[in-house]
Amino acid sequence: MSAHSVNAESWTIYGQRQLDRGYEPPVPEQLHWGSWAGVGPGAEALGDIAGKHVLDIGSGAGHHAVHLARVHGARVTAIEQSPTQHRRAADRFAAEPGVRFLHGDVLDHLKRAEPYDAAYAIGTLAYIDPHMCLPALRDGLRAGAPLVFSVLHTDMNGQRPADTVAPRRQEVLLRQDPPLPVQCWVLTPQLWEDLLTDAGFAVTDIQLLAAPDNTNRVVHQLIRARRRIASRPRTTRPPAPHAAVGVGAIVLGEQGLLLGRHRRGTIELPGGSVESSDRTPQDTVVRELREETGLVARPEDVVLLGTLLDHVGDVVRITVGAIVTAWQGEPATQPDENVGDWRWCALDQLPQHDLFECSAQILAAWRPDLPIDHPPACFTPYAPPEHTTDKTRTEPPIATS
Repeated sequence: MSAHSVNAESWTIYGQRQLDRGYEPPVPEQLHWGSWAGVGPGAEALGDIAGKHVLDIGSGAGHHAVHLARVHGARVTAIEQSPTQHRRAADRFAAEPGVRFLHGDVLDHLKRAEPYDAAYAIGTLAYIDPHMCLPALRDGLRAGAPLVFSVLHTDMNGQRPADTVAPRRQEVLLRQDPPLPVQCWVLTPQLWEDLLTDAGFAVTDIQLLAAPDNTNRVVHQLIRARRRIASRPRTTRPPAPHAAVGVGAIVLGEQGLLLGRHRRGTIELPGGSVESSDRTPQDTVVRELREETGLVARPEDVVLLGTLLDHVGDVVRITVGAIVTAWQGEPATQPDENVGDWRWCALDQLPQHDLFECSAQILAAWRPDLPIDHPPACFTPYAPPEHTTDKTRTEPPIATS
């Protein structure tokens, strides 16, 4: 059962239990990002939101959205995926001025909605895969708009956050009812900052919110970020060089395509950045293959496919795709490398959601028929695609001894 399905089921049960109990949380006098009143900032973390269109992600009982509309004059769209949680809010606050309650998936909503002036989430972003929700929020916010959210840092058992992007089991407790299992992304502040930066946000502050009672182990993170402004002011000076140049290598053997997992959770081809000691892109491929996987190849074993060009925020990203036609050894996780857990993957079983953008772009340029999602990029081939594609399909490279 996927994390999405587990969480959807548990929060639906949670909402029904609250409906059965008739519990209606009061509209707070101040916004609380953690579990305790008076700990950390209030709505001022969002800046001036009077008259602005604000997205409440996972609005629950709706009391936070109502607070922002009543006290701060915001126009709030509050979206909730759980039907029972949505019913709690909509039944109680249906006539509340300045608030619109929606039942649905926030990722689908952001594809259709006009960009928001601000977005916030109290606890709920930890229940959505950050590789999916952060890019969607970037696209759903105006340039410079704030994204403020709180997530779990340390749970009641003292379990610390993880430094890899993967969900883990947590439990939602409610009085005497049985605990509800959820899948939660509990990540270190540095990892959240890395993910936000990669998605196009500038992180302005990460604050840890601990309970006033030092016997309570629970700690929350309050993360404040803004969508980066892509354009730069025009000046008479030329721009400073600002580009990322790297390679990605297709290693296709009898068992399939070689893929590894980055510590941040993405699935990737072997590859990396060009270094000053590399004379050619082929040298970079050979070096990265050896450093990351332990496989040994020669520059003459590397066929360059072409150059992919795209932007990540205000950075130009240049990636050279390549095919490794022969190598020695067996792939294995290497010490001190960010990518490991190397495995062979059949081409008809490629991951659909976790492929690193550059790897997905390279594979789509190499084999346009592969069923993979990828962001657009400008591809300039070095050799006719038919030549490299046909050769690799009919004669997959075999490791040499």
